[in-house]
Amino acid sequence: MFDAKINWLLPVALTIVSLGSNLQSVKAQIPYNSYTFSADYTTSVTIDPSFRPDLGIVRATITGESVEPVPYGLNFFISNTYGKLNPIENPAINRYTFNSDPRVFGLDEEPILADRYYGGTNELFGTASDSAEINFAEGTIRGGGTITIAGGKGLFKNATGTITFTEEDRLNPPGTPSQGLAKLNFNLQTSQPVPEPKASITFIGMAVIGIGLRIKGHIRRKGNSSLF
Repeated sequence: MFDAKINWLLPVALTIVSLGSNLQSVKAQIPYNSYTFSADYTTSVTIDPSFRPDLGIVRATITGESVEPVPYGLNFFISNTYGKLNPIENPAINRYTFNSDPRVFGLDEEPILADRYYGGTNELFGTASDSAEINFAEGTIRGGGTITIAGGKGLFKNATGTITFTEEDRLNPPGTPSQGLAKLNFNLQTSQPVPEPKASITFIGMAVIGIGLRIKGHIRRKGNSSLF
């Protein structure tokens, strides 16, 4: 008789357990906003060959200003990297590998550098990995690579993603920044906050307590009836 009285409770209990599992699943599925766009920037490149000439390592700084307004106000950028001269095959051409992380070149005591994209309330931060070719005969600097995004401000708080780019500059005399154009492709993601399902969790808790009390009542009544 006891089993018959609580049979109706079993589907309810199973439904509540299922609902709880679904809530956990929804909570785990964090949605993302994606941002994909391109922009052109006029560039100014400064290369400092006096940084570590003994190791063939230079410091490079590139600043950029957008040719036209960039989505989300990212109209400016500054990029700082270390660069190492690759083995020279042609005296008229120097090829460099650049990276924000000095450890790539064995400089463990130097600070990690970064890229910054800005212009308003929104900003992006990242680290660069790229390469460039300086052609003294043609008077050009050509290069490209990838910036790995690791955070930002405003709309891009906690952003991830990449910026890929190509760049060509006119090589100016030493001590004078070289001017050119960079084409950037942004591929970004930001997570959307998911509100905690507090009301549903409260409902589940109350329902479980109610079922427990109901079962306890059935047990007591069954126990009392067996005494007579």
